[in-house]
Amino acid sequence: MMKTAQAYGESEQRGEDMIIELAEDADAQAVLDLQRLAYVSEAELYNDYSIPPLTQTLEEMQSDFRRQVVYRATIDGRIIGSVRGHLEDGTCHIGRLIVHPDFQNRGIGTALMARVEQHFTDAVRFELFTGDISEHNLYLYGKLGYHVFDTKHLTDKVTIVLLEKSRDADAQ
Repeated sequence: MMKTAQAYGESEQRGEDMIIELAEDADAQAVLDLQRLAYVSEAELYNDYSIPPLTQTLEEMQSDFRRQVVYRATIDGRIIGSVRGHLEDGTCHIGRLIVHPDFQNRGIGTALMARVEQHFTDAVRFELFTGDISEHNLYLYGKLGYHVFDTKHLTDKVTIVLLEKSRDADAQ
């Protein structure tokens, strides 16, 4: 994918410039490594280390890069966050929002979500999911206008919550 700078922001506590831009194919391994680091807390929460973000292979990540739009957040050239999405039948499916644990609670996840939503101008609706006991994630998505529309039991340990919002929700 072509690299284009899309958004700039300030990291609140350290003052570094943050850049949100389209990830490149060469970023797949770094995004995968960050994903594994970021999802350890979810695995601990559910006492399940077999969740897909921790077991995804590099080949699967490279496939995601080909099928989806992937954004990265960088500070001083270091990838500290990522999100991906794709459009299907008017719905933007957003997945794997990740922020390095050392950079969480600084608005980076919110900025990544805003950027992926802005990218899909043809989307009439946005959809994502998270674990049912992932309170921090549920709080963030609620703050961004998402609401629960379904739940699914994946395993004895993991239930996911599906959330959605319409593009019109941004205008309200």
